[in-house]
Amino acid sequence: MSEISYYSEEGFRKLKKELEHLEQTERPRVTQEISDARDKGDLSENAEYHAAKEEQSHLEFKIAKLKNVISSARILDESQLDLSKILIHSVVKIRNTANKMEFSYTLVADSETDIRNGKLSVNSPIGKGLLGLKVGDIADIQVPSGIMKFEILEISR
Repeated sequence: MSEISYYSEEGFRKLKKELEHLEQTERPRVTQEISDARDKGDLSENAEYHAAKEEQSHLEFKIAKLKNVISSARILDESQLDLSKILIHSVVKIRNTANKMEFSYTLVADSETDIRNGKLSVNSPIGKGLLGLKVGDIADIQVPSGIMKFEILEISR
């Protein structure tokens, strides 16, 4: 059984839209490529056919994986969340206590992670280290380079 992941409505919609695209657009395209390659003759020496079959295999794996994610996804009702502590979908402003640099992140599910746009996975070392903390707390977070300390400055949704 897969682990439950929590998504915003927008994030869940993106997952469903990606699955629909893979099933409705990409799958027929790959099937057509296989059919076209098959029509070219001897399959044992047909590189196009083997490439298309490999692409089909990767596509079906991706579809199965996405279906699994969607089946274990839950839409989070953010109006029911505690605003006093950091949870998934919290927007958190933190300060590195060593160099005083400030960062803002939104904690999201793994598939919504986009570090360039400030979306950090709750399963990342920093995401895990921030969960459950409140404004004013200091988070000691184990990262590959050692332990980093972050002060929680602000929590919002």
